[in-house]
Amino acid sequence: MDETYHTAPAVTHEQDAIIFVALELSGSCWHVAVQAPGSDQPSRHRVKAGAAGELLALLARQRERAERRLGRVLRVVSCYEAGWDGFWLHRVLTRAGIENHVMEAASLAVSRRARRAKTDRLDVGLLLRALMAWHRGEVGVCAMVRVPSVAQEDAKRTGRERARLLKERIGHVNRIKGLLATQGIYDYEPMRARRRERLEELRTGDGRELAGHLKAELERQLDRLELVLKLLARVEAERDEPVRAARAASAVVGGAADGAQARLGLLVRVKGIGAELASTLEREVLYRRFANRREIASYVGLTPSLYASGGLAREQGISKAGNGRARQALVELAWLWLRHQPESELSRWFHGRVGAARGRGRRIAIVALARKLLVALWRYVSSGVVPTGMMVKA
Repeated sequence: MDETYHTAPAVTHEQDAIIFVALELSGSCWHVAVQAPGSDQPSRHRVKAGAAGELLALLARQRERAERRLGRVLRVVSCYEAGWDGFWLHRVLTRAGIENHVMEAASLAVSRRARRAKTDRLDVGLLLRALMAWHRGEVGVCAMVRVPSVAQEDAKRTGRERARLLKERIGHVNRIKGLLATQGIYDYEPMRARRRERLEELRTGDGRELAGHLKAELERQLDRLELVLKLLARVEAERDEPVRAARAASAVVGGAADGAQARLGLLVRVKGIGAELASTLEREVLYRRFANRREIASYVGLTPSLYASGGLAREQGISKAGNGRARQALVELAWLWLRHQPESELSRWFHGRVGAARGRGRRIAIVALARKLLVALWRYVSSGVVPTGMMVKA
């Protein structure tokens, strides 16, 4: 899910011209809380889950009633928590002229009591109060997700599907090896091309052929594995198509980049960055606009988090509050950068800081390198600033 947040609007005197609406979405019904100007308490309603037309009709009635009572035109501002329902409802509401926000659920402050009452009715009231406070300009009360366009959201699906398929592949391979290990067989590799023929040749540790039911189960596991491999090949071909087009139309290194294809073209020219890393960085991070290096590092969760209370102060490591897929890709890229870009300024910085050290200190430094690398690549694709000492592919 996209996790760059809006800043709250400035405090204004227009609160009395706004109808605030909070939505608590669930699989069975939607709880709706409506706070109209001049009302002491919000009105509460229920709508069948997924009934967007019924929701719009309810909000239209509430707006008409409030405007008739106050004698002026009112705005409608609504919100719901980011989660299972995605962004389709946001698009429905905005097309209907409603100013909707999608709230980052983890940013909403709740009671820290050991046990607190939690119901959909209480939750929708909490959302409503947070929305009203955020709209007054209280920036710390919650954070709002910046909703991606349909195209931007769709572009992420290929990489995420590939990650799920890789997990499935690992699961099938491990299951096959585990079944064979119970029979004393440790040298079978399910990923090799001759996996079917090799299965027929296997003998257990005590010299027997594989038992009938065990062999049938292994063959079914191989069927599943081969299906995953086939799907993985299709997904990777789909991923590589725009990368090939970008490579063919690659911009000159050092020139300003604009657009997804230009950014992809610049990334795949860099030695050490292949189709997977280039696609992940573009579709998860670099398609967005960031104001400064701190904002982009925060988006990926690579900013340090300090714990300081009284006389106690300690570093807790990186925040991990942002895009986990991009963060994982950047740490992987940092290791590749040391191998493929040894003469770059960033690699020299890393070796000068770490030296021959191993273990935890080296792992901490590689995360710091990932953060620096992210900022350097962002400047490279957005402003044409080439990282010092960076090599490109021939």
